[in-house]
Amino acid sequence: MADGTFAALLLIAGLTDMGMSHCGTDEGCLGRSEVTPRLSISGGQVLERQADAAAEVYLRYDTRTKFGPFGTAAGLSLGENGETWIGYGATYAHFFGQSGAYAELHAMPGLYFDNGGFDLGGEVAFRSGLELGYETVRGWRVALSYDHRSNAGLYDENPGVETVQLKLSIPLN
Repeated sequence: MADGTFAALLLIAGLTDMGMSHCGTDEGCLGRSEVTPRLSISGGQVLERQADAAAEVYLRYDTRTKFGPFGTAAGLSLGENGETWIGYGATYAHFFGQSGAYAELHAMPGLYFDNGGFDLGGEVAFRSGLELGYETVRGWRVALSYDHRSNAGLYDENPGVETVQLKLSIPLN
């Protein structure tokens, strides 16, 4: 799924949900609402696709603002070999009934600095992915996350990397 598939899924699922659940409300299709902000920390590994396997730590702040079904988030990741990515974008979560189980998609444009580590071909890099997890009754989330980063073909070289991480998300209320 190294070709923008997660970003396309976020758009399709979010727009479908928006049409079914948000457009008929007084706030409108992209009505602004407040949700519980959260801070997440993930730790995992860059997979060996074109990059060498390496550890990564990823911090993400999900803001208190939502537009229709779309959340907003800012992220920062630091790789074992000095790689740094910072970005801001959209999230879309789907909960499976009252079970606490959920799936969340994210798509975030950002800036990438290889700092002597893996070269993604340029400074602009997009991060998109999927997490599958569980939310406790107190709002804490534990998830397994898979994401992809690349420059989406903006530069001559577009190697891309995938990351698998374990994520802990804490509500900030």
